Amino acid sequence: MKILKFGGTSVGTVDSIRMVLEIIRKSSESGEDPLVVLSAMGGITNLLARLAKEAADGQPFIEGLQEMEARHFTVVKQLIAVKYQNPVFTKLKIYFNELEDLLQGIFNLRELSLQSKDLILSYGEKCSTFVVSKIAEQYFPQALFVDATRLIQTDSHFGSAHVHQILSEQLIRAFVAGNPDKLLFVTGFIAANDEGRITTLGRGGSDYTAAIIGAALDAEAIEIWTDVDGMLTADPRIVKKAFSLPVLSYTEAMELSYFGAKVIYPPTMIPAFLKKIPIVIRNTFNPGFAGTTIQYESGKATLPIKGISSISAISVINLVGSGMVGKAGFSGRLFTLLAREQINVVLITQSSSEHSITFAVAPSDARRAKTLIESEFELELQVNKLLAPEIEDDLAVVAIVGENMKQTPGMSGKLFQALGRNGINVRAIAQGSSEYNISVIIAQSDLSKALNAVHDAFFAQLNKTLHIFNVGTGNIGSTLFRQIQDQYGFLLDHNDIEIKVMGITNSRKMLFSDIGINLDEWEEQLQRSGEQADLETFVAQMKTKNLPNCVFIDNTASEQPIGYYEAIFQSNISIVTCNKIANSGRYSQYKALKNTARKHGVDFYYETNVGAGLPIVRVLRDLMMSGDRIIRIEAILSGTISYIFNHFIGTASFHDVVKTAQQLGYTEPDPRDDLSGRDFMRKMLILARDAGYALEPEDIQLSAILPESCLRAASVDDFYRALKAADAYFNELKTKAMQNNKVLRYIGKLEAGQVSIALEWVDETHPFFTLSGSDNIISFTTERYKDRPLVVKGPGAGAEVTAAGVFADLVNVGA
Repeated sequence: MKILKFGGTSVGTVDSIRMVLEIIRKSSESGEDPLVVLSAMGGITNLLARLAKEAADGQPFIEGLQEMEARHFTVVKQLIAVKYQNPVFTKLKIYFNELEDLLQGIFNLRELSLQSKDLILSYGEKCSTFVVSKIAEQYFPQALFVDATRLIQTDSHFGSAHVHQILSEQLIRAFVAGNPDKLLFVTGFIAANDEGRITTLGRGGSDYTAAIIGAALDAEAIEIWTDVDGMLTADPRIVKKAFSLPVLSYTEAMELSYFGAKVIYPPTMIPAFLKKIPIVIRNTFNPGFAGTTIQYESGKATLPIKGISSISAISVINLVGSGMVGKAGFSGRLFTLLAREQINVVLITQSSSEHSITFAVAPSDARRAKTLIESEFELELQVNKLLAPEIEDDLAVVAIVGENMKQTPGMSGKLFQALGRNGINVRAIAQGSSEYNISVIIAQSDLSKALNAVHDAFFAQLNKTLHIFNVGTGNIGSTLFRQIQDQYGFLLDHNDIEIKVMGITNSRKMLFSDIGINLDEWEEQLQRSGEQADLETFVAQMKTKNLPNCVFIDNTASEQPIGYYEAIFQSNISIVTCNKIANSGRYSQYKALKNTARKHGVDFYYETNVGAGLPIVRVLRDLMMSGDRIIRIEAILSGTISYIFNHFIGTASFHDVVKTAQQLGYTEPDPRDDLSGRDFMRKMLILARDAGYALEPEDIQLSAILPESCLRAASVDDFYRALKAADAYFNELKTKAMQNNKVLRYIGKLEAGQVSIALEWVDETHPFFTLSGSDNIISFTTERYKDRPLVVKGPGAGAEVTAAGVFADLVNVGA
């Protein structure tokens, strides 16, 4: 025998009831001998509870009652043949008349007892089960409607009655034995006390009904049919990557359920647990999916945890005082008080010194708990042995659950690293000795970010999602978007990284998306749907979204974004930037940004500040981290200047080479912006700082390439005329170099804490002699690379290589 229990969404509409009947048909034809337990139609229990309260408050209730009647009548009209409808309408009318009389009595008395409320709520299950049984009767003549008050006996604890297990099992077995050929449709949720008064089984009561009946009949399995594909690794409304778990143990399922998983409730499992009957969670709307089997043991599993559960609203009460230290019975006195007053304690943690106790309760219980504690411990409070209890609100609980946790080292470390990396402060921690569960209390506002970050951390077979907010859509920004789009599949398959661009802004417009901007049409979306750009609002929106693994990318050359860097780090958001201004301004600013990023555990990557796509900053960092000592750095870090001097050979004039470089797009509109050496100076300054020297811009010794007449020219045209006039000066430099078998190179040097940039002649023994095109080159002479310096060489300019450098930094954040 199998018990098939269908929830409210499964019997909530005409279409869903058709699906239920098909599931029952297949079960019956396969010889499973099903027994069906049904909930009230979706939303009806809440409607009845509301009508009862409104009646007690003297408010009209007829309209709500008519709504309930109409829903049931609609199902009857559409799913039962006309010739069979009248008896069904008659029985439903009797139910609704009884219900109206009850609500009228409550309205007259202005009083609603728990006993009356149970009676009113029972009509939800009675109506739905009766209707579905009559629909089924057309296909299964043996269908029989069964009121569970005949089968399940409880005490008189109305609202959440306790079951008389032995007596109920006897009644169930006797009834089933007396109806051997019937297909039973049993009301869930409701039962009766010794006097025959209707009681309810509390939260998850219909599932509980199914488990009680299944245990009494030693069922093969208990199938809970709902609207999700089993128990998932996390709440799918918050964690979009959550997936269904094929198998759970009873203990794992109870731990997940206790901390908020709504699919099944712990009391439901107890009768099945005692009889070792599997419980299977199935989806009525996806019946082909196997769902989740909850059984005595989950067996071997590859995953270190089974799921991440949460309670979205919790309050914490802190008790501190010397009166607790070494005082036997204090905790017992405290928690006995709370239990006596029906205040459920969700989580407890106590300091090893016994000086403080922290426990979590539902927000609705927090103030009452504080009042009770102040009354119970009045004497201790008066003599300052105990400080007044403190309440912290707006908190949430996140719990990781799994049997394998106790066999896997580093579970706590991975949890706290994921939270800390995303700036989520842990207010309290609790872990049971069984090691099935580690629970943490965090700010309610951080719940979504925490669940997604922890889910990414523990389920390594899933892709880690980076949430990107990009400033700047010029050549580098637009090229980066194309590269991300081109490499999207490769990153998913080989790096387990998914990049979602959540926000884009330039100086004119900004655009946000909750699911990620489609990079195939980002320009059209920005123009069509973007709002007026405002960088302060853009950064504020990014922080408000509070997404895990968030990265701010600065693809501008503007000072404006720099002012937000520190606040961005303080929000635990990493920064990737090709903007040199932040790191080449005052040393105090450079140091503050580095320290803030380190303090908040986020990344600050700026590889493109120095060598476009070349790994120069990374190589320097790795050398120093490995304990090597920098003796000297020599570099050519301007692709534009490199191109000019590599082509200033033979009969070519300096004027013509610069003009050609501008025409090819290698220079800025005003070539003096490149030839002044200021950009080169910024790069050398950043390298020196990363090498450990606290230098300011004015400490750099910068020698000019151009004569003063060129630098002082009023316009670009005037500059070229002055450059033409200086042909003799440049030709003399070239001639001297050629006569000595040397070439001209504009070289930056860092040695003994001093930085200089100057035009030099180098011969064929120098690594810069063979430099070609617009390549950059850097030579590291260190204790390890003393005889043969470590040389990095490659393209040093252009949107493609710079965007690729930004992209590489971004992937490193993901790694």
